[in-house]
Amino acid sequence: MKKITINDLLKWKQEGRKFASITAYDASFSQLFEQQNMPVMLVGDSLGMVLQGQNDTLPVTIDDIAYHTRSVRAGSPNSLLMADMPFMTFATPAQACENAAKLMRAGANMVKIEGGAWVAETITTLTQRAVPVCAHLGLTPQSVNIFGGYKVQGRNLDQAETMVKDAITLAKAGAQIIVLECVPASLAERITKAVDVPVIGIGAGNATDGQILVMHDMFGISANYMPKFSKNFLAETGDMRAAVTKYIEDVESGTFPGSQHTFE
Repeated sequence: MKKITINDLLKWKQEGRKFASITAYDASFSQLFEQQNMPVMLVGDSLGMVLQGQNDTLPVTIDDIAYHTRSVRAGSPNSLLMADMPFMTFATPAQACENAAKLMRAGANMVKIEGGAWVAETITTLTQRAVPVCAHLGLTPQSVNIFGGYKVQGRNLDQAETMVKDAITLAKAGAQIIVLECVPASLAERITKAVDVPVIGIGAGNATDGQILVMHDMFGISANYMPKFSKNFLAETGDMRAAVTKYIEDVESGTFPGSQHTFE
């Protein structure tokens, strides 16, 4: 696989070409994913739940993410690699710069930050200092205690309008990718059309430019439960490599996610 950059994703958005992405946490799986031509990977703070057995992502540290970023980069030299900024590691722009530097040095091409318009200043500060940023809107797991659980976001009109405005604001602030998690498909489509940067969905319908899944969900091996927006591609194919290929093909063709994986 050739080296993937943000310019490739921008070109694909302009061409209407959908792309897949997946979480990764170690060299073995990232190598497998790259061998199947997975263009984008994320070292997610989801590792707190799927690797560490935590109830949420809040205990994950910047050192945890940096460790796994180095591991993933070792197995996948060519994917576009994003790394999550964990809970309270970007409370101020200065703090964000210090912590983002650790992830970039570990091999990330981009950091991902959860939050609405309030993180715009931080995004601008990072991008001015050569740290590309992916913004994460919708169900932001670090805010689970504010939301009162893992709930679909943007179903009421005020929430939806705020999310559209936030997406536009964050893109203008310098965000080069936007992730939308657990939002109604119609809202995700509206946001995807409203911004010039690629939009990656998870539980956001199939009108976004790309899709992402937690690898454990895609293989049907998550310890707790299978989210509605996910699909066990391993059960369908019986082979890990075939499962990855099927996931990529179904995203590119627009057949995944289907209506059964989508929130209205």
